[in-house]
Amino acid sequence: MITGSLNKIIEKSIKENWDRNALSDYEGQILTYGQVAEKIAKLHLIFDEFGIKKGDKIALCSKNQANWAIVLLATITYGAVSVPLLHEFKPGNIQNLVNHSDSRLLFISHQILESFNDDKMDKLEAIYTLNDFNLVSCIDKQHEAFVNHLDKAFAAMYPNGFRKEDVNYYKDDPEDDVIISYTSGTTGFAKGVILPSRSIQSNFVFGDNAEFGIDHNSIVVSILPSAHMYGMMLEVLYELTIGCHVVFLNKIPSPQVLISVFSTIKPHVIMAVPLVVEKLYKNVVVPLKDTMTGPEIRQKLITSFGGRFSQIVVGGAALNREVDEYFRSINFPYTVGYGMTECGPIITYSPWDKTKLFSCGKVAPGMEIKIDSKDPERIAGEVLVRGDNVFTGYYKNSSAYKHCFTSDGWLRTGDIGVVDRDGYLYLKGRCKSMILGPSGQNIYPEEIESILSNLPLVGECLVIADKGGITALVYPNYEAKDAKHMEDDTFQQALIKSVLDVNKDLPGYSQISKVEIMPEEFEKTPKKNIKRYLYQR
Repeated sequence: MITGSLNKIIEKSIKENWDRNALSDYEGQILTYGQVAEKIAKLHLIFDEFGIKKGDKIALCSKNQANWAIVLLATITYGAVSVPLLHEFKPGNIQNLVNHSDSRLLFISHQILESFNDDKMDKLEAIYTLNDFNLVSCIDKQHEAFVNHLDKAFAAMYPNGFRKEDVNYYKDDPEDDVIISYTSGTTGFAKGVILPSRSIQSNFVFGDNAEFGIDHNSIVVSILPSAHMYGMMLEVLYELTIGCHVVFLNKIPSPQVLISVFSTIKPHVIMAVPLVVEKLYKNVVVPLKDTMTGPEIRQKLITSFGGRFSQIVVGGAALNREVDEYFRSINFPYTVGYGMTECGPIITYSPWDKTKLFSCGKVAPGMEIKIDSKDPERIAGEVLVRGDNVFTGYYKNSSAYKHCFTSDGWLRTGDIGVVDRDGYLYLKGRCKSMILGPSGQNIYPEEIESILSNLPLVGECLVIADKGGITALVYPNYEAKDAKHMEDDTFQQALIKSVLDVNKDLPGYSQISKVEIMPEEFEKTPKKNIKRYLYQR
């Protein structure tokens, strides 16, 4: 059971690592832990001026950057509640979420602010730009005057300079609200997940036991959306509690960009989503199979990723089975974990050299897991969890929160899986995406998609129920078309044939009856999962 203080953990790390590098933007300035603490102290003066109280909401929205982490830390250590909003949300949605969360202050990037209408956020008292902490909107002129002379007020507060002895953060209780995380997911309108201090701390306990191979001498590159709990927790917050240097990538994380960045920075652990790993396999590994051995490919990949990382941790969705099997066959240091925003996010994980093929690991410390099935090892059922990581509610939506739990207090994850006798979890798919076969068989579209996505002519795919049959929606791999110099009709016929040929390896009840070519890429969540609900029929 978690009994400590999140803020005192942060305070301790800042003091112990005062002169070490803490945060930087890729190819930008580097801030030490001491410099980060000073910026936090200045923000605390602003919060004081605005009369921010324990539990008040402060929203932030931008692409990954060092200042984003500073606002997050300043909000949490003050005792306020941080509301990180994904910059991929449309401006109108961001405005609605700022209003819904009752946020009093908003820190936002220049790029997003340009398309904003702050008149629609009547509860908001001030807006700051995250890039430079400039005040761009304020309803009280007195506050505006204070902010414009902040450096003078700060100097008066700390006449001998700001020192580590001056760091003394609010001591929170394990049940205090810390973060409201709005996530669109793949099932509809975003809900505000309320995460208490114990959830964040429990994820720190997980990090300490995860065998990531990192400490205060390590560097980690933040490539996942920081506003999403996976990126926030495992690329930023946890690292800052052990003295790591976090470098924020300000570019789109394509395989080519990542290889360039990683070979330069040489990170000590790498977090990734399946789409990145699968593209790496399809675009980099597959072309090498004819000319290089497995060990040679393994070494090339390790070198490309900087050469000193302990492992790549894949999360956010299931990894393609062919990719999983190949990387395991060459002993590549990667592992697949599992979690959800409502658990802040970790549920299961195992180190790369202790996990099992196609598994997403064992349950994390402080958590329990069970399968809602009469035979959890053989018959798939909904994955149920409980423990310290679990959230305390959806903001202003108590009804949705109650429906998430069984009568005896287990959180329904919405995922289907089995657990073997050693405690390893194997996911099959989502409850809502499962298709019922003609004779009552359970068909998991994700398993069929895993096969289709490895076809050379397939770029992206989705399998759906359609008028009693199964339809494969396919967005073509136009790079393969161009490489083969194929005409449009010939390419389309070859694509459809390759998809239907998969039926040879599928059970009769899960045969693909129709193939539809999509005119554009599927719409995705920030985790790069296809928004499945948009394409259901």
